[in-house]
Amino acid sequence: MKIKRGGEKIKTAPEELPQEQVADDIAAPVSEAANIIEIPYSFARDNGVVIAGEEDGRLKIALRENADPYVLLEVRRHLALPFDVEFIDAAAFEKQLSTRYAMDGSAEAMASSFDMDTGDLNNIAGDLPTAEDLLDSADDAPAIRLINGIIAEAARQGVSDIHIEPYETGLVVRMRIDGVLQEKLRMPPHVAPVIVSRIKVMARLDIAERRIPQDGRIGLTLGGKLIDVRVSTLPSRAGERVVLRLLDKDNADLNLDLLGMSEQTRAILQEALNEPNGIILVTGPTGSGKTTTLYAGLKQLNDGARNILTVEDPVEYAIEGVGQTQVNTKVGLTFATGLRAILRQDPDVVMLGEIRDHETAEIAVQASLTGHLVLSTVHTNDAVGAITRLRDMKIEPFLLASTLRAVIAQRLVRRLCPDCRQPVQASGSVASLLGFDSGTVVYQPGGCDSCNHTGFQGRIGVFEAVKIDETLRRLINDGGDEAIITRHAFVGNPNLGAAARALVRSGETTAEEAIRVSRRESNDG
Repeated sequence: MKIKRGGEKIKTAPEELPQEQVADDIAAPVSEAANIIEIPYSFARDNGVVIAGEEDGRLKIALRENADPYVLLEVRRHLALPFDVEFIDAAAFEKQLSTRYAMDGSAEAMASSFDMDTGDLNNIAGDLPTAEDLLDSADDAPAIRLINGIIAEAARQGVSDIHIEPYETGLVVRMRIDGVLQEKLRMPPHVAPVIVSRIKVMARLDIAERRIPQDGRIGLTLGGKLIDVRVSTLPSRAGERVVLRLLDKDNADLNLDLLGMSEQTRAILQEALNEPNGIILVTGPTGSGKTTTLYAGLKQLNDGARNILTVEDPVEYAIEGVGQTQVNTKVGLTFATGLRAILRQDPDVVMLGEIRDHETAEIAVQASLTGHLVLSTVHTNDAVGAITRLRDMKIEPFLLASTLRAVIAQRLVRRLCPDCRQPVQASGSVASLLGFDSGTVVYQPGGCDSCNHTGFQGRIGVFEAVKIDETLRRLINDGGDEAIITRHAFVGNPNLGAAARALVRSGETTAEEAIRVSRRESNDG
């Protein structure tokens, strides 16, 4: 055995190690995927030791700093293989632990051999495992292991949501990675009710009710990382569809500097956030990162000197120092009633998850007129469309003109992997759609180990911002149409199309991704 610290390997002769210090608390499960003896997760986590891979045909063991080196004796007895040891810090150890135990590759094998009695689903569902950590339940029922493996693998790959879809021919599991759905698993059709029932138990939903949609949540930890899983069920012809949305609570720490805004867009948003009152709107389709942008703004405003209250549906991330209220339509707590209530709590800043009707919009306008800064979202295609949308909600133009401070529109595009992106000359059709000269160098995805051979790593925001200046206030107050407002709003400021094209030129994303969010602007000239 060789122990490596700071690049130096220390050789330790086997006879120097006290053989009598051997514990019997480690079983010897065999990984079906790699066909090697694995260290059980609970032992690895508690004792700070994990298999970190192979190097030159020898196993490499990572030992957390300040962990007891004598644990290596039990690891050696358990593995019965030679290995080298490397000391790593706590953060690196947690990452290694999550990567190693996220999924051992046996989920598909478990699924193919999954055969359970379909008589009493209540008995099959059983009780929720008592383990505090998701990965610490390796000895539970096959259904639990399968679901845990699916969620853990999704978390490791940065998946935003998991779709569990029953069909007559089988149960399909798809995961959305960087905004694109990919099929990950296909199981026999009789597995569907077992899997769905287990998920509903974990989310504390009614497993006997299969006729109406249900919503719930599962709180999990994965290798020390907190993950909030939102569960939505929907009856379908072949059974209940389930969508699991994964919310990594580490993302709540995002700030405005990390969103990828241009300096102009950032300056417009920053100026609006510095205002003591008014309305700031963020627009875009579902899943475009609107809530993340609002949270980044709230984090900047959350200096301890302001009373910040929110009404959300749902509360996606818990923010220390911010009072967050969850909409509950079953008891009459809507955005409008919640907003009315929090205005009696003397807030300085109010965040609304969404303005979706006249009543909510009217209260938001009144709140801004009485000295509150209101942040919210609206579902529109672009920034100027938010003005038209509020008009459609019967908000008086003069009120809109006096309260609106800024509107941000955003999309998400896939970011090219910097390690394997490949420069090419844009074809004539692509160049014309983007307004580039023929032969302009753009980048296309390659594929390497860093990006799991997809060519992409994560997503990046595309933003446009409209600052409501005196000219725009006059246009809004006079009922100017959308085209006139648009012409003035983007004099000197990039719209979505221009921002997307800038990302293509800099090699951040592909021409195809930019065309997806900028085609309408291109057609409009």
